[in-house]
Amino acid sequence: MTTATAHEAHDDHGPARGLSRWLFTTNHKDIGTLYLLFSLLMFFIGGAMAMAIRAELFEPGLQFVNPMFFNSLTTMHALVMIFGAVMPAFVGLANWLIPMMIGAPDMALPRMNNWSFWILPFAFTLLLSTFFMEGGAPAGGWTIYPPLVLQTGDAFPFLIFAIHLMGISSIMGAINVVVTILNMRAPGMTMMKMPLFVWTWLITAYLLIAVMPVLAGAVTMLLTDKYFGTSFFTAAGGGDPVMFQHIFWFFGHPEVYIMILPAFGIVSQIIPTFARKPLFGYSSMVYATASIAFLSFIVWAHHMFTVGMPLAGELFFMYATMLIAVPTGVKVFNWVSTMWRGSMTFETPMLFALGFVVMFTIGGFSGLMLAIAPVDFQYHDTYFVVAHFHYVLVTGAVFAIMAGAYYWLPKWTGNMYNERLGKWHFWLSTISVNVLFFPQHFLGLAGMPRRIPDYSIQFAEFNMISSIGGFAFGLSQLLFAYIVFSTIRGGAKATDKVWDNPEGLEWTLSSPPPYHSFTTAPEVK
Repeated sequence: MTTATAHEAHDDHGPARGLSRWLFTTNHKDIGTLYLLFSLLMFFIGGAMAMAIRAELFEPGLQFVNPMFFNSLTTMHALVMIFGAVMPAFVGLANWLIPMMIGAPDMALPRMNNWSFWILPFAFTLLLSTFFMEGGAPAGGWTIYPPLVLQTGDAFPFLIFAIHLMGISSIMGAINVVVTILNMRAPGMTMMKMPLFVWTWLITAYLLIAVMPVLAGAVTMLLTDKYFGTSFFTAAGGGDPVMFQHIFWFFGHPEVYIMILPAFGIVSQIIPTFARKPLFGYSSMVYATASIAFLSFIVWAHHMFTVGMPLAGELFFMYATMLIAVPTGVKVFNWVSTMWRGSMTFETPMLFALGFVVMFTIGGFSGLMLAIAPVDFQYHDTYFVVAHFHYVLVTGAVFAIMAGAYYWLPKWTGNMYNERLGKWHFWLSTISVNVLFFPQHFLGLAGMPRRIPDYSIQFAEFNMISSIGGFAFGLSQLLFAYIVFSTIRGGAKATDKVWDNPEGLEWTLSSPPPYHSFTTAPEVK
């Protein structure tokens, strides 16, 4: 089916019928679009909070917001970006692409698919409404550690209920992915013929099903501590606040990989296309993904080296964390090997994929530094940690999502985006994001704590540079929104093999490219 034909047949149930089409749709493409648009909205809401944070930190002293509201901003920025922007974007990509990649007519559970999306707007309405409640939004950090978070006022149950709704949505989406992939592959589409994006999402879905109930249990115990007289985490009643950290990070560390594994899948689709070569080491990529997922369950306490755990515990979590670098290194090696001696072109999706490989690797190296227990005592809860996880989540997950958006936009819309503007967006984003986050390594090494609205004068220059980069990065994303919506509205018509030969190159390889434009699996005989 050509792209144009696919675009005309976008709704399998007939022509668009206004609002009801979007409210009640069970079409995987419509639901994927809803997820992606919701994600984009949340990206800008969370980004606005980040702009307020960087404005306050532009110079020492308290300029714009009071300290309590600043703490609320840091909490809500993280919750909105993680559960509202990154995860729904990946679920939207999964909805759009997995059925097409495995030859299925739709997702396995289409009505549940609709429900899993429509829970999200209500969850985030609850979450964001806490800004307007007496006492303000929760200010305990996104990790919602007791006893601090238990001092939250009327907003607390709204926070807990919103997290439960997000978890329900995630679990339903994950079940749908697993059932679709295991039961609805086309004849001949064996597991080891599936595109890497499908593999990474299958493994991610299992992670979601395993860890979201852990988060639900932890926040429910917080709720009963506050309102029902229990003492799970209240030291005065015999509870242990550190136990919450163990439970939370048993969810929280696999969650980090939930946000990066689908990004690995996207990049593993894009790099072979623009290198005009098959992906190097397909099976090793599958096994590396599974290894990362398994190891993610046994490293949670590397977030907690400073709580006073036994030396044997510190050593175990240190070595287990360093071990994750091995399968991750395999992936980076395979991406570079795929590009080696390929017929490379550098359209916008490839630029974002290359930016991902380089800058995600920087985040990986700083993660290795944090894994080393003795020096983590210096780095812990400083801006070095902030720089590390933003290199993983912004230049990692977000860059991969943008790469995927540019790569598949012609497939989704039937229109070609503006390539020149796309490249402007890449370079503005790449330069500004490094100006934003790289100085934070130095701030952290010098001892600046995270989550503070005011700071000592010696940190002023790097904070000012970081804030300038933040404002530039935020403004750059307005260009991304313009490109996306202008492509949806119209533009040059895309062909069904738009990436095959974008610059008129003659083939130098003995055979045509293995990945034609949007088709991401080889033809099954």
